[in-house]
Amino acid sequence: MRRTHPAWIALLLAAACLPSCRRPQEEPRVRIAGGMWRVELALDQSTREKGLADRDEVADGTGMLFVFGREEVHSFHMLNCRVPLDVAFISARLHVVEIRTMPVEADPADPKVIYSSRRPARYALEVAAGALARSGVQIGDRVELLGHARHATKEAR
Repeated sequence: MRRTHPAWIALLLAAACLPSCRRPQEEPRVRIAGGMWRVELALDQSTREKGLADRDEVADGTGMLFVFGREEVHSFHMLNCRVPLDVAFISARLHVVEIRTMPVEADPADPKVIYSSRRPARYALEVAAGALARSGVQIGDRVELLGHARHATKEAR
């Protein structure tokens, strides 16, 4: 009978455990009222400036969560945006403080309208126009950051 070396057994057990021992990184999601969105994260200035520009659609149930370094009044415009968007500005305490709908500008390369939060916000959620209303989102609603979005504040620059 052939004897298996104990080191090989330990190695095989460790390899078998890896897929189940490692916790997969949970996709970032945001839940507000009756809506849930899988989101891309905008954690730095470059990503926040690009936002959802240059896209022909924003699929239902998706969006972008902008995470700012500080809670303050933030402003958005529709530079190079080809689809209308909703934006929910969210406080550091995770409540919706402002909701705006941003239509496509006549000249997306030269936007004229600025959309501000009016009240300090730490986050902004952009989704397809009409999605917030369809989900019943209102000012004052509690926001849940789920998956990797929970930890995104630590990574914001």
